[in-house]
Amino acid sequence: MTTQDQVCKWLCYALGVFPVWLAETQILNRIPLFGVIPVLLPLAAVAVALWEGAKRGAVFGLCLGMVADAVYPGMPGGMTAGLCALGLVTGAVSQYGVRQTFVGYLLCAGMGMGLLELGRIAFCLLTRLGPLPAVAFVAAKEGLWSLCFTPAIYLIFKLVHRVVSANWPGGAYES
Repeated sequence: MTTQDQVCKWLCYALGVFPVWLAETQILNRIPLFGVIPVLLPLAAVAVALWEGAKRGAVFGLCLGMVADAVYPGMPGGMTAGLCALGLVTGAVSQYGVRQTFVGYLLCAGMGMGLLELGRIAFCLLTRLGPLPAVAFVAAKEGLWSLCFTPAIYLIFKLVHRVVSANWPGGAYES
């Protein structure tokens, strides 16, 4: 793959992130369910890592994490590190264990959201933002509400992956 092909490929993935980001920051944040809004950018990172593998998933997660840290209030740098790790782990799991299907995506997304919410709980407890039961309850609601959007996000990135694979073939797990 040439450099131009790589740029085009990753621009396609970035364009796939745009409707997810737009839905989260411009629509869904105005419609809290049970007092929480969904967090969708981590689900996008999982989707790309599922098809692109560990190395590329980590880099995409790193880039998306920087965007997430700019969008989400709270722990600075946490989403950058978290989404990079999530992309790495999801990519590795998809290379060696989980199929690249909706069920595989759902498993990775559920585990990823669970780990990110545990990180947020730990941060809230370390900074004394609230007691454990309250923080854990909010984290559980946020994680579950976010996972409700997995079918839509999976379909968006499955479509993007098909376009990318058709126009720029060259195995997802190549270096």
